[in-house]
Amino acid sequence: MEVESGDVIRLIQQFLKENNLLRTLATLEQETSISLNTVDSLDAFALSITQGHWDAVLRTVSGLSLPQRKLLDLYEHITIELIEMRETQAARSLLRHTDVMQLLKDLFPDRYLALESLLAKSGFDAKEAYPNKATKEKRRALIAQSLVSEVSVVPASRLLTLLGQSLKYQRSQGLIPEEDIPSYDLFRGIVPQAKVEQDSPATVMYQSIKFPKKAHAESVAFSGDGQFMATGAVDGIIEMWSYLTGKLRLDLKYQAEDNFMTMETAVLCLAFSKDSEFLASGAQDGKIKVWKVSSGQCVRRFPTAHTQGVTSVCFSRDGSQVLSGSFDQSIRIHGIKSSKMLKEFRGHVSFVNDVMFSIDGYRVISASSDGTVKIWDAKTADCLSTLTLHDGLSVTSGVNSATVNRVIQMPNNSDLFVVSNKSSYIYIVSVRGQVVKYFRIGKGLGEAPAPEIIASCVSSKGEFIYAVTEDGMLHWFHVESEGIYPQSSIKASESEVINITHHPFSNIIAMTAENGHPSINIITVARDPANMYSDSQTLTPKLKSELLDRLDSATTYAEWLKTATYLDSYAMFSNPSRTTLQYWLSKGEKCTWPYIGVIRNRTMVELALDAALRECRKHDAKLIADRSAIENGGPLKPPPPPRRASFDTR
Repeated sequence: MEVESGDVIRLIQQFLKENNLLRTLATLEQETSISLNTVDSLDAFALSITQGHWDAVLRTVSGLSLPQRKLLDLYEHITIELIEMRETQAARSLLRHTDVMQLLKDLFPDRYLALESLLAKSGFDAKEAYPNKATKEKRRALIAQSLVSEVSVVPASRLLTLLGQSLKYQRSQGLIPEEDIPSYDLFRGIVPQAKVEQDSPATVMYQSIKFPKKAHAESVAFSGDGQFMATGAVDGIIEMWSYLTGKLRLDLKYQAEDNFMTMETAVLCLAFSKDSEFLASGAQDGKIKVWKVSSGQCVRRFPTAHTQGVTSVCFSRDGSQVLSGSFDQSIRIHGIKSSKMLKEFRGHVSFVNDVMFSIDGYRVISASSDGTVKIWDAKTADCLSTLTLHDGLSVTSGVNSATVNRVIQMPNNSDLFVVSNKSSYIYIVSVRGQVVKYFRIGKGLGEAPAPEIIASCVSSKGEFIYAVTEDGMLHWFHVESEGIYPQSSIKASESEVINITHHPFSNIIAMTAENGHPSINIITVARDPANMYSDSQTLTPKLKSELLDRLDSATTYAEWLKTATYLDSYAMFSNPSRTTLQYWLSKGEKCTWPYIGVIRNRTMVELALDAALRECRKHDAKLIADRSAIENGGPLKPPPPPRRASFDTR
């Protein structure tokens, strides 16, 4: 494995930047013509552009080396927005006194004169400023996409980490799998991840992992790279699975040798680090452990993390901290390197059921059995706002709100997150504490009340929200839909559902259930079984072969079909539109053609068997005729030309 000289220079540049040796860094960049081009967070950088925080964008860009064309586009758009806001002095200063705009004047005088013309006018004409039916928002999105492709995010202290690994060469052999060495990015320290699938509703259960009755899974989590599914059981055992085959990952040496990661008591929560190298587990006795996934070794212990059971764990974006919530009503941040508690958040008066960091890492969001959601400042531990959600609204007082069981970050919008509580409502809320949208489960049959939501998750691109109710039904909502009721529902479990989570790339859901039938149910989209994973970027040939073998053993196509319920009829006619009608037409066709295929195949088999039977009867008749001819002394008839029973596979 060869090390590129440019990577070495960037490692040194990162070290200089982290240690504030900025003059040395500038000299090295000038002499080598190699720039660091890193930002703290791609999401935060893109968000600053799309929201028009140009002061922050310009500060970031000043330390980057960007292509000339992209830099000109950025400065041109900032100037237009300043003119639109009538900040004429700032626009004039940017236009006439910056090197970038002088370069625009020299290379593209027409564009420069157009800006001068806009600046000279007393009013602002959006059509003139954004020609070809463009808008300010579209221009921002294009610029964000263009600039994000030029920068990257790398782990902290990468140079020191590599030097430490070189001193332990034999031990580091397992850190990079053999099949990943050709594509391994030394500077970023990651293997390229799988491509995200387009969001589609997961409505078909294709796999179920059974557990012993007294050792059911309490928690389940997918790794960030989509390769692993981890489960934590009530007996304290943590296992790594292939969610495609429903089998243990025996390519992990410690699992092949039955040396599992274990806690002393029930594992109530799990979370992977962003790079998928580490797994945090929280137990009923208040302890937290951090594990190295590749080796199964415990790399950090927090024996006194909480005084009661740990209900939720979450890594910070750089993997240096673990956030946790507990039955002891507290929220805490623990340092991985120091093994100490760094911050404590107090304010809830009942169990803390879920916690998470915001995408930018500046806020902590928590859900509690006291019926509230709290938004905290991650640095000061101050409570910024408290939300009480009831009947689709955010209320201040006078109601006893239901237990809040889950908060989930919307993957496509850092300002929004999903909240579900033990009611029939599920909410999309902004970090400023405003209810942006809500959905609800319809009433049951007759006068029966609507069932309560006990678990929820969000699809990988944030287009769908899934909710599981106490009756074992899985409901899904389209975020952009104008209606508030589920698009469709399926019976997902006959047992009590504990938890539900969504795969980071694929349209796959994992659900834990107990009470008589403890299992992990894995649900995916309705597809032709033979092509179910033909487009997946995460399958190895071995896993693909195992999956197809399992599909071939299915008794009928009907096992893979979604059956219709009365809720489907309600969803179909409640809010008809072109999109929903197309969906229901497609669904009807997909539920019909496999049955036609089954009938056709069975008919062809029967015809082939019938043809073979006729040939056998002709053969028997010939034998009887020959035997009779021999007995009577007559000549034998010549045998007919051979025929084979045909099986038309067209």
